[in-house]
Amino acid sequence: MNLRTLLAALLLAAALPVAAQQAKPPALQPLPEPPPPPPGYELDPALEPQVTILKRGTDTIEEYRIGGKLYMVKVTPPGGRPYYMVDYRGDGTFMRQDNYDSGLRPPMWVIFQF
Repeated sequence: MNLRTLLAALLLAAALPVAAQQAKPPALQPLPEPPPPPPGYELDPALEPQVTILKRGTDTIEEYRIGGKLYMVKVTPPGGRPYYMVDYRGDGTFMRQDNYDSGLRPPMWVIFQF
């Protein structure tokens, strides 16, 4: 690479950020309003989850209900990580789950151990 090519490359590299800052952004237009839902499609308030927040001692308890039926309880101890009690089968038996997620776990194998 000769000196002229190097000098031209350095000038171009210095000029590009300046040119990018001086370029005007395109004129933005507001988005149109979304269309209304189709006829006959109304949200049923009975299907909306109802959350009740209670204080028991120092713990914060959040009870989640749909249609009046309790399906999940979130317990947040002071200074600790929250955990969930979930009724998976709908029979009133709650199982503790420390992280509320879908339950999917990636496969893990031990490759090397020393």
